[in-house]
Amino acid sequence: MQKLSEVYRGKAKTVYATENPDFLVLEFRNDTSALDGKRIEQFYRKGIINNQFNHFIMLKLEEAGISTQLEHLLSENELLVKKLDMFPLESVIRNRAAGSLAKRLALQEGLLLDSPIYELFLKNDSLHDPMITASYCETFGWASTAHLVKMKELSYKVNDVLSPLFDAADLILVDFKLEFGLFKGEIILGDEFSPDGCRIWDKTTLNKLDKDRFRQNLGGLIGAYEEVAKRIGVPLNQ
Repeated sequence: MQKLSEVYRGKAKTVYATENPDFLVLEFRNDTSALDGKRIEQFYRKGIINNQFNHFIMLKLEEAGISTQLEHLLSENELLVKKLDMFPLESVIRNRAAGSLAKRLALQEGLLLDSPIYELFLKNDSLHDPMITASYCETFGWASTAHLVKMKELSYKVNDVLSPLFDAADLILVDFKLEFGLFKGEIILGDEFSPDGCRIWDKTTLNKLDKDRFRQNLGGLIGAYEEVAKRIGVPLNQ
């Protein structure tokens, strides 16, 4: 399918129209951002790694019965995806205390939670993606009650599928964010699942193998992404 005009340029991905209005081309770039896009750097091969990583994860979720926007791989750094009417929300699952949860509640980083926590955030960089509740969504028309229930159900199902996958590779899926949209009336998983949007630690050393290496100036970002990909079986093109 032919890639046409640019539709949207995000912090790390570019979206292009195609001749079919139901489908888009999703291009993964080498850009890496932090501080709501105020800090951006480029890392060689990052776009390729994240594209292959996301493709692998989305296939795993599809196999488990979770509908995603994935159609098929187009190139090393491009995917053909369904065009979704996206909800302006981020669904977050937390298996351990880290990031904003640890800061907000003064919890020890890495604390294993008795049960996974589900949180909602408004996707808005200028407001620093504020945490919200279902009531906010209903009041401001961001999502209906039925849609919110489905997004929460799917988020927990994603966790049930992926946590054992990472655990088997001696990795901890600490937390992750998801974005959903509508395609012909059905709620499906959109955007991406890569080390850019989750926290992944080595089970033994607790070494961080995700975008926190960039946020916290730890170095070794690409090496960490490649290590995670290799451990879970992502077929990276060299």
